[in-house]
Amino acid sequence: MTLENISCQKSFGGWHKRYRHRSEVLGCDMVFAVYLPPQAEQGARLPVLYWLSGLTCTDENFMHKAGAMKMAAELGLIIVAPDTSPRGDGVPDDPDGAWDFGLGAGFYLNATQQPWAQHYRMHDYVVQELPALVEAHFPASQKRGISGHSMGGHGALVCALRNPGRYLSVSAFAPISNPMDCPWGQKAFSGYLGDERTRWREWDACALISEAREKLPLLVDQGDRDDFLAVQLKPEALQQAAKQAGHPLTLRLQPGYDHSYFFIASFIDDHLRHHASALSA
Repeated sequence: MTLENISCQKSFGGWHKRYRHRSEVLGCDMVFAVYLPPQAEQGARLPVLYWLSGLTCTDENFMHKAGAMKMAAELGLIIVAPDTSPRGDGVPDDPDGAWDFGLGAGFYLNATQQPWAQHYRMHDYVVQELPALVEAHFPASQKRGISGHSMGGHGALVCALRNPGRYLSVSAFAPISNPMDCPWGQKAFSGYLGDERTRWREWDACALISEAREKLPLLVDQGDRDDFLAVQLKPEALQQAAKQAGHPLTLRLQPGYDHSYFFIASFIDDHLRHHASALSA
């Protein structure tokens, strides 16, 4: 598969690059960003952290705002950040132009309803197609971790819980923990998956954790001044589900922090170390 390099900047001895490629899974052109630490030029295959961003974001938000590259360079960790939905001519969008559904809001699931099913298969893209591409074109090993923020935190948890053995580490910032029981999730699930709620369980971390065959330790940070905390994010539901399932969860409620990238940048080093510890074991 051909990759088109569309930008390249040196950072902390490594390289931040953006690429465009044709996605067969999504049926459109996609852009992703990759940070290659300095160790990538030394011949070894390095572990990869996949970062999934939140509603309205692209591949650029995390790379520009999270401040992750210095620690990634120290740890020898490749970071890959995909876009948050399919895009381009022929890809449907919310007819009302809403920001929480359609373009920029793929929810990292495989849609089953029309007109979304043809293109909105972000789960398969993130879990299968993109890693195959990364491992074919970069010095990337098959040691994978996954993390994300908000909608992307939901995506990271679901990708790990649905695919035992695929990832060695998982974490999240302010994830949509129980999308079946919040307005963002209910809108997305009804649109992409239909009204049959039994299908929704396949994409809800609180439902999946109860039957997970693999118990990867979960690290979750949540700001206590997050405007979306009570209605949309509901970390207490994830905490209760993990407790009932005996699934290891470290949930840290961070005083004074909101939903922004100031929050992510404040704790990203902890998450990178969490992943590097598992990926280098």
